[in-house]
Amino acid sequence: MDKIRIAFFDAKDYDKESFVKANVNDEFDITYYDARLSTDTCKLAEGCDVVCVFVNDDINPEVIDKLQANGVKLIALRCAGYNNVDIEYAYGKIHVVRVPAYSPYAVAEHAMAMLLTSVRRIHKAFIRTRDFNFSLSGMTGFDMHGKTVGVVGTGKIGRIFIDICRGFGMNVIAYDKYPAVDSGIKYVSLDELWEQSDIISLHCPLTDESRHMINEESISKMKKGVVIINTSRGALIDSEALLEGIKDRKVGAACLDVYEEESNIFFHDYSNHIVNDDVLARLISMPNVIVTSHQAFLTSEALSNIADTTLANVKEFMREGKCINEICYKCSRMDSCNLKHEKKCF
Repeated sequence: MDKIRIAFFDAKDYDKESFVKANVNDEFDITYYDARLSTDTCKLAEGCDVVCVFVNDDINPEVIDKLQANGVKLIALRCAGYNNVDIEYAYGKIHVVRVPAYSPYAVAEHAMAMLLTSVRRIHKAFIRTRDFNFSLSGMTGFDMHGKTVGVVGTGKIGRIFIDICRGFGMNVIAYDKYPAVDSGIKYVSLDELWEQSDIISLHCPLTDESRHMINEESISKMKKGVVIINTSRGALIDSEALLEGIKDRKVGAACLDVYEEESNIFFHDYSNHIVNDDVLARLISMPNVIVTSHQAFLTSEALSNIADTTLANVKEFMREGKCINEICYKCSRMDSCNLKHEKKCF
């Protein structure tokens, strides 16, 4: 049986290591490219059955047309989110599969790690003590116990984050367009969540409806000194509005693992260059902002799960003509895709 040919874009060393291990039976002929998938790099997929892509690859209509013309049958996302894929345009042309869950613990734990680092000034203590400065001036934090945390999005990651918060004795409220039934979670409206929360953590997908859900108006409704955490998608937050909220002392701290204009910045080393994104530069310069470069997913367990699930998706689709993790325009709208993944979506 012929090997399944995969063009693997935006490949990092840790990607290659995990996928080489997952390809244990050598069923897949994988070519790794450092370049992201775009209109300029589509030709690299010529002759391949599958393209494997990540969060910052741009799968727009032109890319979809070129992939289809090159004979590509499947777009395999090695992530859960798919806002970088024009799935409406892809419908009827090329199939899309994703990894719906790889290690929700990794992302939820990173969110809490950022929160603890911020409120207990651990990052500042690390830098200070390396200079043998043991002063505690300016290092006062606050107890997590008894604080109200508002969780936006109660999928697997959101619910695990809620469990972690409960372990700290925090009061949890949540918002989700589709509340989890019999979960014991106290759901409130978004306005109530903005108004009541000492800490807000985002764990929802990026859609047209959720884009810039944290903006000038929503920030105005929040408590003075609110801490905002985002380990989901950068464009959930209007970065300029967040910056103004910090400058106005309305937002007490921000913990950002994602950024709305991250695609040409994150995952690269610009330590010897000038970054032209003034908003990001100003956010990073703020003493109450922590930025990590989309690394919440980055654990050995998650990487292994991503590789295993991605290759399983490809194999199921290419060998069996279906995939439980296929996502299409109709699937995403939760309406008229009644196939239940017993066969291809189209």
